Amino acid sequence: MLSNFHLPPIQQIKSFIAQRANIEIHVLRLDLIHPYINGNKWFKLKYNLLAAEAQRNTTILTFGGAYSNHIFATAAAGNLFGLRTIGVIRGEERLPLNATLQFAVSQQMELVYLDRKTYRQRATVELHEQLKERFGEVFIIPEGGANLYGVQGCTEILQELPGVEEFNIICVPCGTATTLVGLALSLHQQQMVMGFPVLKGGEFLVDECDRLGKNYLANHKFSSGRFLAPWKLVCNYHFGGYGKVKPALMAFCQKFADEHGIPLDYIYTGKMFYGIMDLLQKGFFSSGSRLLLIHTGGLQGNTGIDSTCLQESFWLSYGNFDHELRSYTWC
Repeated sequence: MLSNFHLPPIQQIKSFIAQRANIEIHVLRLDLIHPYINGNKWFKLKYNLLAAEAQRNTTILTFGGAYSNHIFATAAAGNLFGLRTIGVIRGEERLPLNATLQFAVSQQMELVYLDRKTYRQRATVELHEQLKERFGEVFIIPEGGANLYGVQGCTEILQELPGVEEFNIICVPCGTATTLVGLALSLHQQQMVMGFPVLKGGEFLVDECDRLGKNYLANHKFSSGRFLAPWKLVCNYHFGGYGKVKPALMAFCQKFADEHGIPLDYIYTGKMFYGIMDLLQKGFFSSGSRLLLIHTGGLQGNTGIDSTCLQESFWLSYGNFDHELRSYTWC
């Protein structure tokens, strides 16, 4: 199953502000492990797919929005491994399909649309039973791969990388907190995971992290003597909420890619990298810290940003933000 994937490189960022603060920044390029099933998406899917195989189930059903990286990756994984896939999409069908859903269909995924009220019941037994009545015996993966199989996969993100123990802070963007918990379960106690929620009001993920971590450790099938390393959330770099993209963020991502050769997606990694650079400017990190930033992929989502809608507001405000960028000398 792993023969199609590549070991991700770790790339050091030469940042003036980091060097001045005596802090090292490195990036784990999970965006490079596979053309379509990259970032943390593969790790959250891996053990779900193996569980489906163990149950001799050849149909995967999962949930996501119209621009979901999880839908994109699940469709590609199903096509690669010969599985039927069904994507339950939040909201009404809109034609023509956007690039994410076009790709999913090209990978033989069947799309089903639920109104937003019904979609909010996506984790209920009642809705799952209705879907099984319609599609037969399907293996259901929750939205974003947010279950214990997803956590199990994320414990392996750093597994084969040399020198990981030398980083004292691991940084990751957060949507469901599955990746954060998986990372915290794989570290030493002297290390810490710092999560950057991309949703407004991301403080609710504190309870979700506790729930996932406790459930994982309580389940002997998964725990294997693991413990949860320290973790914390930084909740003020969401730029207005999930899927919200502002001109300042777009300008930052473009500048960062130009100077370091690392493309960032606007929904996840861009917000985290922006936050890291801002915290560096504010002296948040202790001198001598070594940071490893997890690039969680998802670059396909950038094509979902409607440039025609953003164009006017972008160019009206770009000049002011460019001045802010130069004054911070972040990159």
